Amino acid sequence: MSAEAMNKTGAMNKTGTMNKTGTMDRLELKALISATADTIAAHAEELTTLDQAIGDGDHGLNMKRGFEAVRAEADKFAAKPLPDALTAIGTKLVMTVGGASGPLFGTLFMALGKEISPEPDRANLATAFGKAIEAVAARGKSQVGQKTMLDVLQPVHEALAEGKTPAEIVAVADRAADATVPMKALRGRASFLGDRSIGHMDAGARSTALLVRAVAETIEGRA
Repeated sequence: MSAEAMNKTGAMNKTGTMNKTGTMDRLELKALISATADTIAAHAEELTTLDQAIGDGDHGLNMKRGFEAVRAEADKFAAKPLPDALTAIGTKLVMTVGGASGPLFGTLFMALGKEISPEPDRANLATAFGKAIEAVAARGKSQVGQKTMLDVLQPVHEALAEGKTPAEIVAVADRAADATVPMKALRGRASFLGDRSIGHMDAGARSTALLVRAVAETIEGRA
């Protein structure tokens, strides 16, 4: 997202940091939590269908359960400083999503919470996101190009670091998810299918792109 877009939201002030209390505005964080939960719930059936083709078939329901659990404690999370809130959200996802996705998405949020400043500027946000992606790769013992959520996370990180607008970042995420269709899965349950995994979008990549869209559109909408 651009620095200009961040400034307009009120989440970032004109110095490029969070609001003057040093934490994300409570309503801003609650809006982001609601947006992500709404988006996953609206696409749960689609995610399940994608996962049925090359996975265990439970990705949509698992993700919906996890993000609804986060929504249920939105007030508690929103009362925390940003790093603590992200860490707590990640922990909740690990505990409630289940399957392989819980540890991976949970790690993304927990690592982001560990690395991000209570008053992040654009450089810190990009650095923290990069470190969080490294943590996901280590947790999943995977890398870009293996038909996983990393194939969306990495291009999004690059777009963020390059100063792309929220709308541009959403487009990057969508294209990256689409790009997993012709890939052969080399990690996860789908890897057991070999060439039969080709021709199907990775469910984790799709859910990652949906989360990116929810966050970006919420920030842009509150500008």
